[in-house]
Amino acid sequence: MAQRGRMTGPERRQQILRIAADEFASSGLHGGSTDRIAREAGITQAYIFRIFGTKKALFSELVVASFDRVADGMREAAGTATGQQALASMGECYYAMLEDRTSLLLQLQGIAACGDEEVRDAVREAFGRMWNTVVEVTGLDAVTVKAFLAFGMLLNSGAALQIHDVDQPWANGVGTRIHAGLFDHITIETNR
Repeated sequence: MAQRGRMTGPERRQQILRIAADEFASSGLHGGSTDRIAREAGITQAYIFRIFGTKKALFSELVVASFDRVADGMREAAGTATGQQALASMGECYYAMLEDRTSLLLQLQGIAACGDEEVRDAVREAFGRMWNTVVEVTGLDAVTVKAFLAFGMLLNSGAALQIHDVDQPWANGVGTRIHAGLFDHITIETNR
């Protein structure tokens, strides 16, 4: 265990990741400040760069981790279920994950930063893993998976907009829960 007042390397790394997640979720890649992260952690910027290499690498690691948490959570939620039953369980899991606004904002910030080729490549791979998780677990066709993930991205946007604080019909509509069976009618055959 670390001495009192001193952190181990892995503990410090986790501290930086927590602080940086909040910073990048609110300010994005270009607006996020490694100086603010370092000050809050009580370390130097040089220490951040020694651990992560670059600001972009730190940002990308956080964005990828946010997508991977969703994919892993959905896989776990589905358990041994497949098809629409798995999709319903994944949807419930995703809805619960909306509470972690920081993680969802990191995903949106990652997508917004895709003008940078390195970030775009990292986000593509992470999004691809999330897509593949849904396909592999459910066994459903691309049209159904696309509809499911499109609803998820709308829910992401709603969480970013904090729609639960808005008492308007549009906000209530965006926040509507996805229930089992919603995607039953969406198939390749019905979407020709």
